[in-house]
Amino acid sequence: MITLYDCATAPSPRRARILLAEKGIAHESVQVDLRSSEQLSDAFRKINPLCTVPAMSIEDGVVLTDNAAITAYLEARYPEPPLLGSTPQEKAEIASWNWRVEFEGLLAVAEALRNSAPAMANRALTGPVNYPQIPELAQRGLARLQQFFVTLNDRLADRNFIATDRFSVADITAVVAVDFARVVKVKPGEQHPHLQRWRAALATRPSMSL
Repeated sequence: MITLYDCATAPSPRRARILLAEKGIAHESVQVDLRSSEQLSDAFRKINPLCTVPAMSIEDGVVLTDNAAITAYLEARYPEPPLLGSTPQEKAEIASWNWRVEFEGLLAVAEALRNSAPAMANRALTGPVNYPQIPELAQRGLARLQQFFVTLNDRLADRNFIATDRFSVADITAVVAVDFARVVKVKPGEQHPHLQRWRAALATRPSMSL
């Protein structure tokens, strides 16, 4: 049985939840309380030394410790529907856009939040090591996020999905990034009509409520 170490309020494990739902994979969930720093506890370090969620326990006691590994495993183990692409070209396009969304979107939000939130004063980066905040990075994160929304809006001007002509992991990562941006008071506006249309269309998928 697959066990997902999750946190209902965090964006990264939401990516894994959506992926599992889209593939219809049965699993158990264990909530990890990030607000009380449970991810830094000795007990959780034994599960994932990176002190992050999601983590996923699979057969033979193996634990996958990040979204990249989780996505690769689930796609190989449960190939339908193919969320990493079917053809070499699709795989390349999805990999490229997924990377861009992570770097230009998710990391921009994290940069803005973790370098400004008082509760994260010594936790500017995830993981077992404490790092101080750099306020200038928070401002840069907000600027990057605004440009990210422009990039997505332009990309979606004549298409229904981020990477190819069907739903993929790039859409999962993008929707999590767009929704997560609200924590730094940024959301798509009337200047992003294509991005708004895409988000509204995705809202009809049951997995998006997770």
